[in-house]
Amino acid sequence: MWQQVQERDPWNREAHHELLTFMFPSWHGTGGEMFHWVQEQCTRAPRGLPVHVLPLVALAESHRRRMEAEGHRYGLTVHPWTDNPSTWQAWDNWWSYRAPNSPHAAFHEDANYLAHALSFANRHREAGEVFDAIGPYATDVPWSYCGDARTLFNRHRAWAVKASAP
Repeated sequence: MWQQVQERDPWNREAHHELLTFMFPSWHGTGGEMFHWVQEQCTRAPRGLPVHVLPLVALAESHRRRMEAEGHRYGLTVHPWTDNPSTWQAWDNWWSYRAPNSPHAAFHEDANYLAHALSFANRHREAGEVFDAIGPYATDVPWSYCGDARTLFNRHRAWAVKASAP
C-alpha cells in the first residue's frame, strides 16, 4: 500500500500520518523505527510541506507513552522538546516555507504541534507567530499529553503574546 502512496501522491499528509500511527509502539512499531522513519521522510521532503511536523507528532506520542507508563516519575519537569532539533527542523523546513495564505486542510492540527513544541522549548516569541496563525483553533492533541489541554494552550498562548510584545 505504501508503494501505491509513493507512486500516486508521495507527500500526502494523511498517508504519512496513518503510517506513523501504525509505527507507534502502542500499535505495531518501535520507538527507534518510528523516529528513524520520520527523520528519513523529512530528509527527503521538499521544504514547505507539513510532513516536516511528523517528528513532533512522534515526539508527542513518545512523551504520552512515557507519562502513561511512568506517570509523575517521568514527570512534568522533563520536556523532550527542550533543545530538540526536530522543533527547529519543523520551523525551518515547514513553517518558514509554507504558503501562509493557502493553508492545508489539517493546518491547525500541524500548527498546534509546532506551537506546543516551541512553547515547551521555551521559545515563546517564535510560538507567538504560530499562535497568531492558529487563531482560536486549539486542538486537544498534543496539549492534553502534558495536562489539561485548554489550560496549557491558554497559558502558553499568553506567554507567547507577552514574549512577542514590543
